[in-house]
Amino acid sequence: MTTTRTTIAALAAVTLLAAAPEAGAQARFECARKGGDLVFGLEAKVPTFDQHVSTAGAARNIAAHLFEALMTRDEKVAPMLGLAESMSESADGRTYSFKLRKDVQFHNGKTMTSADVLASYERYKRVGVERGSFAVIERWEAPDPDTFVVHLKERQATFIDSFSNFTAPVVIVPRESADADANRLPAIGTGPYQLVEFGDTQIKLRRFDGFKPDPRHAQPTGFGGYKQACADTITFRILTEGGTRVAALETGEVHVVEDVPTTAQKRLAQNQNIRLQRLEDFWLHVSYPNFSAPPTDNLKVRQAIQAALDMEEIMEAASDGAYKLGHAYQFRSSPYYSDAGKELYNQKDRDKAKRLLQEAGYKGEKVVLLTNRDYVQMYNASVVMNEQLKAVGINSELLVLDWPAALDKSVKETSGWNFFFSGWTSVVAQGGLQSLRFLADPFNVHKPKDNKSDPEFMAAWLGGLSSPRLEDRVVAFEKAQRRAYDQVMALPLGILPKVQATRANIEGFTPYFITRGWNVSVR
Repeated sequence: MTTTRTTIAALAAVTLLAAAPEAGAQARFECARKGGDLVFGLEAKVPTFDQHVSTAGAARNIAAHLFEALMTRDEKVAPMLGLAESMSESADGRTYSFKLRKDVQFHNGKTMTSADVLASYERYKRVGVERGSFAVIERWEAPDPDTFVVHLKERQATFIDSFSNFTAPVVIVPRESADADANRLPAIGTGPYQLVEFGDTQIKLRRFDGFKPDPRHAQPTGFGGYKQACADTITFRILTEGGTRVAALETGEVHVVEDVPTTAQKRLAQNQNIRLQRLEDFWLHVSYPNFSAPPTDNLKVRQAIQAALDMEEIMEAASDGAYKLGHAYQFRSSPYYSDAGKELYNQKDRDKAKRLLQEAGYKGEKVVLLTNRDYVQMYNASVVMNEQLKAVGINSELLVLDWPAALDKSVKETSGWNFFFSGWTSVVAQGGLQSLRFLADPFNVHKPKDNKSDPEFMAAWLGGLSSPRLEDRVVAFEKAQRRAYDQVMALPLGILPKVQATRANIEGFTPYFITRGWNVSVR
């Protein structure tokens, strides 16, 4: 994946990113048809539309239609400008100035200014799930209505990687909304659609007539570019059971499904009314331990679990055979891809696991695997892992919640669970050292007792963030991955593709890291 280093190297030092000449180079996008209701079948419940407080892909599915950020990522996951017209960097690399696009409107009819941007960043600093990334920021200011300036404590080579992060981005909201508590944010953004209904089984959006596409571009790209609301409305139906989703697609009740089970793909491929689309490397299937709860607070217990696992058996069950083994915390396409720790992946060594349990003084304490049924891949993986742990003498059991509840428990609680199952999509796709931030202070999904991650890991991670040379950052990433394996901070299980499908009367849909409904027409 292309990352910021490539983008910055190709641009001038004073104005790193400015208006792109794309619009004059190709024909402007036009909707094949305007109107109608575009219906998506989603695979998981949506925990929230508050992008500041959630890293869940299910949340992005909705929020990306409602909100936008100063910077985002393009189709190749490279940083690009969003609500910012241009960005310039000072000679010492410590000050970034953003000029805002003109005449951008919020859904309430108000024109966006730098006061709204500043207030949005202040809210994120207060409630944002990844507010720890602000540690390098000394202050920000809005010197005039069209300018937002960020001052860093020190130069950070990966700052734009972090600033353009779309996992839980700093979406811009009206300053009147900035006092809202977590998950109580009014659904007022600058996106092409606005919220009509938000329920457990259905979410509905309608076209925002005040939305103006970014004139610097001729086509949509990633989360940005020339976006248009072709459909009058978008309806998201929550269909967590795969067979139900597929049946709704086949009957035409839904136009797009975000996940097609492997077992249904061959049949759907023969249906002339349906088109399948595939993203080969969509997510890294992962499970990570709770360092605070016994017995996984014991390193040797975690190492025993790591030694016991047969990843081929786990991934076969998770995907019905549609998987690739993957030991690295990056996809092979990334320059950060590393074999560090590979020998500790897919060991399937029961004798070693039993020996480590004995050394740990394990006495049959319960190991709780926190999982969900919304994402069948996670559930199936947890079932197989549960049996593998029992086979080496571990008192293992499943705790099955719905996806929002499981995610919330893993984030907020340090007891009642020992391993959590998830899928890292945007984290891995965006590449670089930022992809390891969930293992670093202050994010620490593995819940260290003092909320301080391993010093050796942190030294490698922080050293890489501050290094201006790509070669040094790659070495730092390798050291951090090695230490994460040694300490069993997260267990990569394997790589899953994403197969999505549309009805034949849908035009403009392409698979990405969310289900994008803009620039999509219902014929």
